[in-house]
Amino acid sequence: MTDYSAATRGRTAAGLTPCRDIDQLRARLRGQVVLPTDAHYDAVRQLWNGMVDRRPAFILRCATTEDVAEAVTFARGTGLPVAVRGGGHSIAGNSSCDGGVMIDLSPMRTIRVDATTRTAVAGPGVLLSELDAATQAHGLAVPSGVVGHTGIAGLTLGGGIGRLARKHGLTCDNLLSAEVVLADGRVVRASAVERPDLFWGLRGGGGNLGIVTAFEYRLHPLGPTVLGGLLLHDFARARQALRFYRDFNRAAPDEVSADAVLLATPEGPMLGISCCYLGPVEEGERVLRPLREFGPPAQDLVGPVAYTALQTGLDDLFARGRRFYWKSHYLHGISDAAVEAMLARFAEVPGPPTLVVLQQVGGAISRVDPATTAYGNRDAAYDCVPIAIWDDPTEDERNIAWTRGFAEAVRPFATGGVYVNNLGEEGEERVRAAYGSNYVRLARLKAEYDPTNLFRLNQNVRPAA
Repeated sequence: MTDYSAATRGRTAAGLTPCRDIDQLRARLRGQVVLPTDAHYDAVRQLWNGMVDRRPAFILRCATTEDVAEAVTFARGTGLPVAVRGGGHSIAGNSSCDGGVMIDLSPMRTIRVDATTRTAVAGPGVLLSELDAATQAHGLAVPSGVVGHTGIAGLTLGGGIGRLARKHGLTCDNLLSAEVVLADGRVVRASAVERPDLFWGLRGGGGNLGIVTAFEYRLHPLGPTVLGGLLLHDFARARQALRFYRDFNRAAPDEVSADAVLLATPEGPMLGISCCYLGPVEEGERVLRPLREFGPPAQDLVGPVAYTALQTGLDDLFARGRRFYWKSHYLHGISDAAVEAMLARFAEVPGPPTLVVLQQVGGAISRVDPATTAYGNRDAAYDCVPIAIWDDPTEDERNIAWTRGFAEAVRPFATGGVYVNNLGEEGEERVRAAYGSNYVRLARLKAEYDPTNLFRLNQNVRPAA
């Protein structure tokens, strides 16, 4: 039994009396306390990225907002590092720590959909596939990511890029309100009218300002069937196909989502174009026809598909426990020189299933004033992400080196900005690059809401002096 009474004596601003020991905390939580001595500890502590293997001293599995407030109060009193896990999908593994406290939100998975107001409220443990299933039952959707087992919490707080973003904005642009546990244990609400400064920072600022325990989203009519799928081109035709793809996107309406993907396959490298149309299927057939006819592609796998199936199509590729390493650069466009640099570097890819994604952004994302939310870099047209995926730990060095080399080859064509949700452990300079001119305001908010930097195991914004 560990006693933290000396460190936690007193009362928090939330009125909670800090727990004197772990047994007392167990009695107060509706959720679970998991310790290294518990039989299920290893299963509970596991994260999505198999590259990350950390052992927290305490895992506090929260079931309610009150549990989270208790957990924050307890964790603050220990003086140990504090990590917060929603879906556990952080590429850097920031949702865990060695020898510290993991506040685990994964049991908090309630979803309430109001089809009349076109809104949904979701807990921080909800996964994208669960939110999609609940909203699609009403013919509605919230813009989110592209891998079904990603957690909504981390995705939303960092921005949220996905298939609906060009039409309806980022996930954080569709956040209407949030319930937040602050570093001092208080539970507050943030929206455009309640604590608007905090609401500004939550929309793109990552987990720097507190722990969100409920997300209220705006929903949009969609599906349940959309036109989507994959076009595959032989690598020998990749140069011409990438140029056509670039030119097609310049005139494409916001209803089009089209990401180019350099793919390592057992038969060799290929170029894929993952596309969908967010409108009537018949209209999509007309709009996507030029993209589907160019080449023509070696394979055309585009057709009517359930939106929920499209959203989970990458789940096996990005399966939990595999080893992942990636980098990210925003691009204003895809120049001929950039195409040559990418193809030359990809020809040296270690092997399948590694890929490079040119994720299309712009559209509605770019029409939001950059000062409206903490999310920066709204002027980008693409997010270029080389993603190494492998299973054998002896291949770590090779895959990491290739990914870094690809990123360096693309750097001359990049904006200098980066998507915060795609950052690994890359230092303060890259965190600043994610926020651009918004960084200073975010650092001031950090000083107000988390002056001791309790929530620092993230893409950290240090409190302004």
